[in-house]
Amino acid sequence: MTAARSAADAMNMYGKERIPFLFVFDFLMQHPLVFPLDQIDNRQLRYAINGQSNQTDSGPAPLPQNTHFSFVPPDRQAFQQAFDKVMHHLRRGDTYLLNLTMPVDISTSLGLDDIYRLSKAPYKLWMRDQFTVFSPEPFVRIVDGNIYAHPMKGTIDATLPDAARQLLANKKELAEHYTIVDLIRNDLNMVASNIRLEQFRYVEEIVSTRGRLLQTSSRISGRLPDGYLGQLGDIMLSLLPAGSISGAPKKKTVSIIREAEQYERNYYTGVFGLFDGHQLDSGVMIRFVEQQPAKLVFKAGGGITVNSSAGAEYAELMQKVYLPVIVSP
Repeated sequence: MTAARSAADAMNMYGKERIPFLFVFDFLMQHPLVFPLDQIDNRQLRYAINGQSNQTDSGPAPLPQNTHFSFVPPDRQAFQQAFDKVMHHLRRGDTYLLNLTMPVDISTSLGLDDIYRLSKAPYKLWMRDQFTVFSPEPFVRIVDGNIYAHPMKGTIDATLPDAARQLLANKKELAEHYTIVDLIRNDLNMVASNIRLEQFRYVEEIVSTRGRLLQTSSRISGRLPDGYLGQLGDIMLSLLPAGSISGAPKKKTVSIIREAEQYERNYYTGVFGLFDGHQLDSGVMIRFVEQQPAKLVFKAGGGITVNSSAGAEYAELMQKVYLPVIVSP
């Protein structure tokens, strides 16, 4: 039995018995984790998902004085080589949307635990000596038999003149957003009926160490079958990997990602979430800092289409390397 199948079976069992649990899935589903909430040691793992948390403190601690955060821009030539490989496959028609990512070395006075405590995001997770994630992106929510997805594609510097209009009018971003919405609708159709696009390309703001950003998301819903609580694991397996951080078609695109990126994403761009005995809420693990020997690495990337340019995508990658707290320069 594979690790993915074992994790899905555990989720099915806990869901059927209405036992609250947390799940943490890596990108390739090689090391999935499922924990009943009452068995989680918050000295080793902490989560905060839209107000549900195992934190024991009352809120974020004050930002330490003289806090700093900076990063080393990723190797431009290495990015260009990866980008060229992706464009080769896009032009051949092997993929029509691919999320290309890279590791970025960062320098900060904050540790993983500090970043977790100080960050402001709806989906936060900390695993001791491994990584922390502070994601703005939902994966799926399951509420009263309905399933909801909020794919996120498109980012711009909010301080640019008329930034929201620029973002919404960008033809490349619009085409990419259409693609990911179609992909997520097709994914949800595998597990649910009555699929509806409830809201298309709404704009949200993020405040970060790099300033203010605007991003666009959409809202899609569907109706799950009777008995869905005993199928939570199978539902999640059917939807993975998340379309917004892989691409389309998924299987071929993931193989191209592995060829082009030449590094291990591990838990970055996986998903994690919580079932409270009634509802399930989950997020995509973007905005991700990983502990590596003697350094911290921020993993980041963006969607590539046949209309993308290497320069613009490289700039977007660097724009996403931030902490969602205000720190001194």
